Amino acid sequence: MSTEFVTQIEQYVRARYPLLYVVTWEEERALSLLRLVAQKTKKELHVWSVTDGLRNAGEGASGAGNAERTRQPLAALNQILQSEAAALYILKDFHTYFEAPEIVRQVRDLGIALRRSKKTIIFLSPVLNVPEELDKAISVIDLPLPTYAELGGMLKRTLDNAGSTRRYGTAISPQEQDALVRAAQGLTLLEAENAFAQAIIRDRKLSGSDVATIAEEKRQVVRKSGILEYCDVDASIAGLGGMDLLKEWLNKRVRAFSPQAREYGLPQPRGVLLIGVQGCGKSLAAKTIAATWRLPLLRMDMSRIFQGYIGSSEQNMRKALKLAEGLAPVVLWIDEIEKAFAGVSGSSASDAGTTARVVGTFLTWIQEKKAPVFVTATANNIDALPPELIRKGRFDECFFVDLPAQPDRKEIFGIHVRQRGREIVNFDLDKLAEATDGFSGAEIEQAIIDAMHDSFFEEREITTQDILAALKRTVPLTTTMAEDIAMLRDWATTRARPASSSPPNGPTADG
Repeated sequence: MSTEFVTQIEQYVRARYPLLYVVTWEEERALSLLRLVAQKTKKELHVWSVTDGLRNAGEGASGAGNAERTRQPLAALNQILQSEAAALYILKDFHTYFEAPEIVRQVRDLGIALRRSKKTIIFLSPVLNVPEELDKAISVIDLPLPTYAELGGMLKRTLDNAGSTRRYGTAISPQEQDALVRAAQGLTLLEAENAFAQAIIRDRKLSGSDVATIAEEKRQVVRKSGILEYCDVDASIAGLGGMDLLKEWLNKRVRAFSPQAREYGLPQPRGVLLIGVQGCGKSLAAKTIAATWRLPLLRMDMSRIFQGYIGSSEQNMRKALKLAEGLAPVVLWIDEIEKAFAGVSGSSASDAGTTARVVGTFLTWIQEKKAPVFVTATANNIDALPPELIRKGRFDECFFVDLPAQPDRKEIFGIHVRQRGREIVNFDLDKLAEATDGFSGAEIEQAIIDAMHDSFFEEREITTQDILAALKRTVPLTTTMAEDIAMLRDWATTRARPASSSPPNGPTADG
């Protein structure tokens, strides 16, 4: 909330915090709010940039000669130190100069000197880059994304500007306005303005149907982040074979993010952990959750988190989580989460503790988060999962996705046959289900594709016999990884809830 941000900065200023660091891409909006802080605390507002130098943002701006001299960052810091004015000094994009030892030393000196003054330095940047020497001297504040009211104001201004030209229709119902503003939540004011303006230009008016245009703007935001992936969801709960207990659990939570659920006293759903055998539909289940609840699906790729220079992994994790919260309500999908936790125990020796800090940031966030971000994590290897991830409070439920039982395999065959434009009455699904004891859903799908290649080559229609022949050529996972599956089932017996009510009857079912 912007009012909370203003109040927080005001409290820091009145308490004479010497050095603050505001992280945001919305420079113009941040300056507007900081100008309000200056008014509340009765201080002057000075703004520095490498292009304009140090200038008084109010009346009586600094002269051109002084601005020319203070374009140098060290000169600007010296000017602040020597100034007698009670003021807020906003330094734009100053993080790029923290590589210089003399700059860091001068900022440290200012941190000590300004405690006895009425001056506050506020570093304003979209990038958080605090040198280790300044960790204890600088307080970091994130500017939250625009509120519903701010986005509503931007929508009104956009409509007013469009209406002044008399070329565009600006009549819009309160219901349509509410839908557009809610769709824009998670965007910056500039991004929201661009989305509104694009919809008006394209359709010569703005209506509730333009929610899709705003959704595309959100997709662009995610794409530009380079950390999260905005996934197109074409899955449906009808396309998920088996897993009746998981489906029931999901259906009972369709309205879990609604205001009615909050009024009833229900908390926001946290997430679900899906552990199980490879190829049994965990990733498809993650997509199904987003489709069933009609929420956007964001995928977090841990390989993108752990990249770049020292300290960037932690920043990437914070950026990803902040982006997910900004676009909420969403489903955040983390595939094979155990890979992110690999090496945590030896992190201090192998990567100076980077993995441990990144994982710690994630665990704290998933425990304390307030935004409606539903985390769907999948895992194949339970050995790499720490107990603190699995314990209650991190996720609402932990489901074990086993190899499909015979009724589930029959359903899976029916789904894949229909998806490929065939009539299920032309296939003996019972015979196929019986022949696939110990097969995963992925292996069943691949056998159908293999059989279709054979029939297509011979220029005829696919038959049950073609699929049975393809199954005979397949070596199922229960053969190649029998011991691992038995161990996984043994672990899940007392630690996870089964996703399906049908017990598996494959060759490793008895462990």
